[in-house]
Amino acid sequence: MEAIAHARFQRYGYQKAALVLDQIRGKSLEKVNYILPQVRMKACTLVDKTIRSAVANLQVKAGKKLDSSAIYVTQAWVGMGPMGHMRRVRPAPMGRAMTIKKKVCHLTVVVSDTPNKKGKK
Repeated sequence: MEAIAHARFQRYGYQKAALVLDQIRGKSLEKVNYILPQVRMKACTLVDKTIRSAVANLQVKAGKKLDSSAIYVTQAWVGMGPMGHMRRVRPAPMGRAMTIKKKVCHLTVVVSDTPNKKGKK
């Protein structure tokens, strides 16, 4: 059984968030809870919140509380969000103005009660 959680419009760069997701993809929830506190990036809090949401969705689907060693992060990916809605202006030379574009990303995490068979071993 699988459950999905989305965290959309997160104020963080998608390339930085992908570094954290690469470390947890395919691992059990027990290992993920060990890895995330040790990685010192802001993306860890965003990823942790999304994983907890996906686990809660899985437990609601299953109708019972599942053991953390029996839950696996089967898929995790991040996409680039829009950069247009958080624009700021900064003064530039010769009377011009440069825009400061704030980066936004969309996180998606899929958890399952069975490990992912395909992929790296």
